[in-house]
Amino acid sequence: MTQLSLGRLGYGAAALGNLYSHLGDAAALRTLEAAWQGGIRYFDTAPHYGLGLSERRLGAFLRTRPREDYVISTKVGRILEPNPGYRPGDRDTEGFDVPARSIRRWDFTERGIRQSLEDSLERLGIPSVDILFLHDPDAYDMDAALKNALPALERLKSEGLVRAIGVGSNSAGALDMLVERADLDLVMLAGRYTLLEQHAVAGLLPRCLERGVGVVAAGVFNSGILARQRVPATAHYNYLPAPPELLSRARQLAAACTAFGVELPEAAIQFPLRHPAVRNVVIGARGARQIDANIAAMNRTLPPELWEKFEAEGLVAR
Repeated sequence: MTQLSLGRLGYGAAALGNLYSHLGDAAALRTLEAAWQGGIRYFDTAPHYGLGLSERRLGAFLRTRPREDYVISTKVGRILEPNPGYRPGDRDTEGFDVPARSIRRWDFTERGIRQSLEDSLERLGIPSVDILFLHDPDAYDMDAALKNALPALERLKSEGLVRAIGVGSNSAGALDMLVERADLDLVMLAGRYTLLEQHAVAGLLPRCLERGVGVVAAGVFNSGILARQRVPATAHYNYLPAPPELLSRARQLAAACTAFGVELPEAAIQFPLRHPAVRNVVIGARGARQIDANIAAMNRTLPPELWEKFEAEGLVAR
């Protein structure tokens, strides 16, 4: 399996695609400058993020840096095509505040995978990406992933067009099955190995250790419920209002943190790296201040007794 130096913290660039709300070009640049100055060298993007806007912004920044100094991943599985029905004022309907000038089309064929990579390189304006993830196969077609898309990724790697291949998903079960049946270097697991969720401990993570597959943990704040020390009643979990039982458990986690002078986001950021299968935590940010806070949270030394307390109170899996 290919080993790349990702560091402990990576930047997930969905916000550069105007995830949920507009982010100006200047703010996007300041965000990336803060990430670079803070030592982040792994950047993840996708065509899906803002109908290519994330890739264009990230590429414009990275072209000012030596290619050998960073690692970049993007994703395949969705082709962007001109929207034949576009009318001025139409906006994207999949969570990004951008004009709907393009549409996404699922394509897991080898031709589609190769076209997606070529299109991404054109938007990025760089000669290569290091890691290529198949994006959300469980949301489209797992059989097509195994029969067509992943063999296509393996061929791209064998041809030297990418250094590592993997799958990104919100489903630990889907990733577990694909790790068992395909030859992957990495998986990106979004939101399923966090202080609030450890289902991956029983299946995916040990299988990744057995198969030599690295895990990139994303969504470690579970859509915001773990992003603040004080958990508000309006907190979101998995993009929806958090149910009462999860609000209660998040507040228990926060209280345990308080006993050791630790902030809940600090524990949330560092928790996934306690498992030996996890190689990196990718976090998004909408400005330099958020980037700086995430870097500080990752770099702070937390007391071992905090993790022991979490386990003793049954708040996280042992």
